[in-house]
Amino acid sequence: MSEGNTQTIHWSFWAITAFALLWNIGGSVNFFMQMDASNLGSYRVSERAIIEGRPLWATGGFAVAVFGGAIGGLLLLFRKVAATLTFTASLIGAAVTMIHTARIAVAEPSFGITEVLLMIIMPLLVAAYFAAYAKRAKSKGWLR
Repeated sequence: MSEGNTQTIHWSFWAITAFALLWNIGGSVNFFMQMDASNLGSYRVSERAIIEGRPLWATGGFAVAVFGGAIGGLLLLFRKVAATLTFTASLIGAAVTMIHTARIAVAEPSFGITEVLLMIIMPLLVAAYFAAYAKRAKSKGWLR
């Protein structure tokens, strides 16, 4: 990477990239924790309803969302244009898994508005932001 290229990149690119990577690494850790049945006792009833009733297609969406996002964060860190595709795949994966989560939220009486915001809306907004930001970074010439 040349010195001139580095200076044209706004400092916020590195902050957003670090956040994207950490967010999705956290999601990947969460994925593995949810796949371990011995951890289910530590979850609230509403969370267990989501995890225990999650069909294979929603689990696949969850995996694509978090692992695609982590790969996208790495690609963004290395300023690779492929980050746009992986963040888009991550957004699609998040949307797929949230279809299942929303169905549970409607059917489960213990679901509150805070849980809907934190477990459904926020992950979708964050995934959409990362996908849009990667496209913006590409359009600014920060990715190669």
